[in-house]
Amino acid sequence: MSANVSFADRDAARDWLTRLAYTAIAAVHPANLLPDQLPQPPKGRTVVVGAGKASAAMAKALEEAWQTRTPDAELSGLVVTRYEHGEACQRIEVLEASHPMPDELGEQAAKRMLEAVSDLTEHDLVISLVSGGGSALMTLPAPGLGLTQKQALSKELLRSGATIREINTVRRHLSAIKGGRLAAAAHPARVVTYLISDVPGDDPTLIASGPTLPDESTPGDALAILEARGIEIADSVRGHLSGDHSAPHQNDSGFNRDEHVVLAKAADALRAALDQGRGDGIEVRLLGDDLEGEARELGSEHAAMALTAQDESKHPLLILSGGETSVTVHGDGRGGRNVEYLLGLYEALAGAEGIYALAIDTDGIDGSEDNAGALIGPDTWQRAQERELTAGEYLARNDAYSFFEMLDELIVTGPTRTNVNDFRAILVLPRNS
Repeated sequence: MSANVSFADRDAARDWLTRLAYTAIAAVHPANLLPDQLPQPPKGRTVVVGAGKASAAMAKALEEAWQTRTPDAELSGLVVTRYEHGEACQRIEVLEASHPMPDELGEQAAKRMLEAVSDLTEHDLVISLVSGGGSALMTLPAPGLGLTQKQALSKELLRSGATIREINTVRRHLSAIKGGRLAAAAHPARVVTYLISDVPGDDPTLIASGPTLPDESTPGDALAILEARGIEIADSVRGHLSGDHSAPHQNDSGFNRDEHVVLAKAADALRAALDQGRGDGIEVRLLGDDLEGEARELGSEHAAMALTAQDESKHPLLILSGGETSVTVHGDGRGGRNVEYLLGLYEALAGAEGIYALAIDTDGIDGSEDNAGALIGPDTWQRAQERELTAGEYLARNDAYSFFEMLDELIVTGPTRTNVNDFRAILVLPRNS
């Protein structure tokens, strides 16, 4: 396969990878997906609820399509998104709250959603707009528990290296709204849920902890996760998880008329990037859309793969992957999982010529910083050596953000208003190019 794009200099390679990332993000934006998926208006009311980093953009897309198709049909409701991720809507109220640590505004938003669906009939329709980040943004502790307890547990889970499946299993069983409880409050109304998946495997019950989808896990599962991760458990939390507080089950009759649609997932973003790569005449290797594990370790593994591929290939190669890695926090530095992945990859590449890499979170926010991720090339190593920057020191204190900031390698997109988690691309050029 012969590439029909030129990588004559480092700027060309970097620009191409950046365009590739924006292509991937556009493929999973709700404005391009939701309008053609909407249900018919019901005889009664239509109430919109939702949470997540993409929920405001989903609400805007829904509202505009609804106005065009059925301008006289009633539409109201509210969604909650992360600070600075809002969109201007006319009929649907957009609230903002904290992420990844929940706050009082997220708790208030959850209470208001339960109130909004509390008096509906079988003639009414609830449209739920759910995306990654919704679990932290829509926080309503179960009876007997407090917000400060959930904040403390969230912090410990995030620092422990727990997977998103583990984190959201715990969240569901300490909540008064997640794990299908929002839908149970809305029944006998019909509930249609639209999801943008940020979880490996795209299990809809895990996306934002499944507020409108029945749950098959148990409180005992959540307790076992906390114990396995070595997290201190307050007596009130242990007592709650040891009791009979299971979430609504899928066999509950109220869910019979409900349905859900996964609008976008990591595989869709990767497919768009794959198509662009092949369209440009580049060989593409897709590693999967659900990769997990320690970010820096995965970066090191991918570096070895890229070096091997470079020895074997005579043509440009693009290596793509998605999913959600983890970071076990030992230091007090700044950074998210994508820059930590990239720093692990950078260290293992040791300045190898002809290899460029990009890693971003598709929501535009890597962890809790202002960057989406970063991008590196062979010159990154050279400039770091000149400044006596050692990757190992920055990895030891989980400070990948600072490392790449000093080298001007951070990618700052601002909120993208979608979220299918990590997007990673490695461009491997032949040694003689």
